[in-house]
Formats: sequence, C-alpha cells, structure tokens
Amino acid sequence: MNHAGDDAEKTFCISEVDIFTDLTEAEMDAIAAAAPMKSCGAGELLYSPAQPSEVLFILKRGRVRIFRVSAEGRALTTAIIRPGTIFGEMVLLGQRMYDNFAEALDDVTVCVMSRADVHRFLLSDARIAARITEILGRRLTDLEQRLSDSVFKSVPQRIATTLLTLAAETRPRVLGARSPQIALTHQQIAALAGTSRETTTKVLRDFADQHLIRLARGHITVLDAEHLTDHAG
Repeated sequence: MNHAGDDAEKTFCISEVDIFTDLTEAEMDAIAAAAPMKSCGAGELLYSPAQPSEVLFILKRGRVRIFRVSAEGRALTTAIIRPGTIFGEMVLLGQRMYDNFAEALDDVTVCVMSRADVHRFLLSDARIAARITEILGRRLTDLEQRLSDSVFKSVPQRIATTLLTLAAETRPRVLGARSPQIALTHQQIAALAGTSRETTTKVLRDFADQHLIRLARGHITVLDAEHLTDHAG
C-alpha cells in the first residue's frame, strides 16, 4: 500500500487553495478529513435554488459557472469559478447564492464542507477568515462588472469580452508559445455571454473571418487579442 500516495490524496482538496496558504501539514490534514471529494460531469448542477444546501465547495479540478435566470428566461453568468477557489451557499461567511445555479463547465472535482466544519476549521482561524473576506469581496467586484457588461454591452461585445476573459486564464507564459485556446463549445460560450447559440456561432464566424480567432471542434484559439479587445468595447 502506498501511504505517501494516500497522504497526498487526503490533502488534495486543501493544497494550492488560496485561502489555505501558510497552514501547517497537520492543519491541512484536519481540514482535508472534513472535506470529502465529489466528482461531477460537465453540465451537471452542483447547486440550484430548488435544492439549497448550507455547504461550501472548494473547487479542485475543472471550471464551474455560476449563473442566474432572468425573468425572460435568459441565463446570465455571474462568475466563472476556477480551481483553488471557494463557492457555495454559506450565510455564515456572508456568501449567498441567492437565485444562482452552479454548473460544471468541465468534469469537475470539488470538496464539500458542512456549516459546522466551516465554523470549526475556517472561521476559527483569523488568517483564513481574512482571506475569505478578501476573496469574496474581489468576486463581488467581478460580479458587478459582469452585470454592467450584460446591461450596457451589445451581444458581439459580450462575446468578445467572454473570449478575452477566458483567454487571459490560459495565456501562454513563454514567449513564442502557442496562442491561448479556450476549450468550450459554442453553446457554452453563448451561455456565458447570455445569448443564443445561433447568434454566438454567427458572431464567432465573423470574428474568425477577421482572423481574430480560429474555430475548431470543442475549442477556440485567440489569434489577435489586441483587435478582439476593440470589439469588446
């Protein structure tokens, strides 16, 4: 039996998560034991208003989309959660999902913490509590920007903004490396930009004709971020 591997797996949820930096190995072990891992497939809902739960998710693999549905039935993306980030319904932390849904964009792995464990392991530690406040505040700023974009920007501007936001996360760090690739379908891009798949496909083809992006099955390559920024408004 590989005990080293077991230990690594046990703290998998805790390592490399922004709010847990500077914790000792023993502290990480204790939190990891209280945060069992759960896997979800792409398109699966982790949270919905119809099934509220007082839990906190720690995302370890994949991406999660937080969205709400408008009165007209349009899905409005309010956040894209990436690995190493917390999200969920946790009144204790001032973290509210309200009428939001959480959907797996890819196959994801999350760790789940109950209200009692959050109180025991997170709020009791001033270092962690301060980081949580900072992270949630930053996310609120991002949310306000997204809502503003949705109200005031045209559909092509929203799609360009969405592409640039996603590309920034995958931008190559080595000079001369390949252009950033976005591994999402047209339907997923449409959902993130708050528009229809048909409109999104039309706008993406227009961007491709202008050599701003290159389209392929299952992913989009950003070729000219500078001129794409002009379209983002």
